[in-house]
Amino acid sequence: MIPVTVQTLIVSAAPSPSIIVLQPVEEIVQEGKSRIIPIWVGVNEATQMGIALEKARFSRPMTHDLFLDALTNLDAQIDHVVINDVQGATFFARLTLRQHDRLIDLDARPSDALALAVRQKAPIYIEEDVLERASFPYVLRRTEPEASEAELSEFKKFLEGLAPEDFEG
Repeated sequence: MIPVTVQTLIVSAAPSPSIIVLQPVEEIVQEGKSRIIPIWVGVNEATQMGIALEKARFSRPMTHDLFLDALTNLDAQIDHVVINDVQGATFFARLTLRQHDRLIDLDARPSDALALAVRQKAPIYIEEDVLERASFPYVLRRTEPEASEAELSEFKKFLEGLAPEDFEG
């Protein structure tokens, strides 16, 4: 299993899908090159991920907050998430809970599992074969320190040019 982090979230208006972009942790520190794993999600799922990333709080609990509150009251927590398969453009995930010394493994949509992991700061992993099949190379071109805004713009253009069909093969 390879540790990954949520690199960015690109939210699109319906009917276009939004994209959660994962990146292997060890590649973040490497200068100049990386791989990304784009996961297409719906607008509602992207909204939930955005709430998690921004650590937003509301006066009433959202569904993911309710789930985490229930876990807390059951003396359990999110142990980790694994993106364990990809078929075409559809990703699959396992959400592992820890209750004392007991691990509970659940099938989950990646968008839900990732939103929960981000909220609880739980580790996120991807199976190595899934990383190999679903990742795209991304080369960062650093010519000057001010280039970060240009790099971000170039990266967003690259992601917007991807389509779910690019995964079929």
